[in-house]
Amino acid sequence: MSDRLCTLSDDYSMALRQYVSNQDEAALARAYELGRKALEDGLGVLDVATVHSRALPALLLRPLHEHEHAKLLEALEKFLVEALSPFEMAFLGFRESNVVLHRVNDVLEGQARRIGSALHDEAAQLLASVHLALADLAVRQPGTAKPVQGVRGLLEQIEDRLRNLSHELRPPILDDLGLVPALEFLADTISKRWGVGVAVHATLDRSLPATVETTLYRIAQEALNNVVKHAKATQASVCLRRESHKVACSILDDGVGFDAAAVARRSGARGLGLVEIQERVVALGGALRLGDNDGGGTDLTVEIPLE
Repeated sequence: MSDRLCTLSDDYSMALRQYVSNQDEAALARAYELGRKALEDGLGVLDVATVHSRALPALLLRPLHEHEHAKLLEALEKFLVEALSPFEMAFLGFRESNVVLHRVNDVLEGQARRIGSALHDEAAQLLASVHLALADLAVRQPGTAKPVQGVRGLLEQIEDRLRNLSHELRPPILDDLGLVPALEFLADTISKRWGVGVAVHATLDRSLPATVETTLYRIAQEALNNVVKHAKATQASVCLRRESHKVACSILDDGVGFDAAAVARRSGARGLGLVEIQERVVALGGALRLGDNDGGGTDLTVEIPLE
């Protein structure tokens, strides 16, 4: 038993005996304080339950009349419930925070969809108008053909960049065709732009909830950005699979590997995008694992429950 658990056990047994003897509000408040202290020390509900069970024999083995025994059981239950109440409050707060975070993510995705659409549609229309104006200028002023051609080249570069930004914000293919085609498009874009080969392997028997698909796409997007910027990798893969009541997504690369100490030092500056990934996973009640890839490099895996 750890030192913290031993201390809790001693304090809990003493407080419980005092409450059984007096059953006043001050003694009951001590149960709440012990539960709060246990929560702060990183102990869990099972630890408190274990401590409670170890304190019971000394109290239950005493000879008691039937009505006294019933009163004792009621007091023991009340004390335990009070000791566990900080954990319930923390859980409710955590659940409410997840709901808020989930809603914020939905709002941000909606904004990204609108901005991406504006970049793709409205900006494209404006650039098309500029192309027409340049074509008209070249006809009216034949001597401007060469400069106009140079300006057209710059406009085409702007169009390519706007198109890439639009897809990075919110790829239309994600809404139109679903997660797997969107990941394949993302992989192809990264391969062409950065020269890192990215393969997508997916085993899904049916579509996923829209929120889960968006979250997994964003996680893969952020993780692959890390690969091309930090990992010095030549190959990467995105493996998506459905397992019973959850979906798992792994992003693996053959780069320099994962330095836990370096990531910990950078976490305060939100380095490597891991904080954003963790927040998205936690918002859906999932889990994140980050470690070494068996073939060298890094393995980032997330699991999200579907029920």
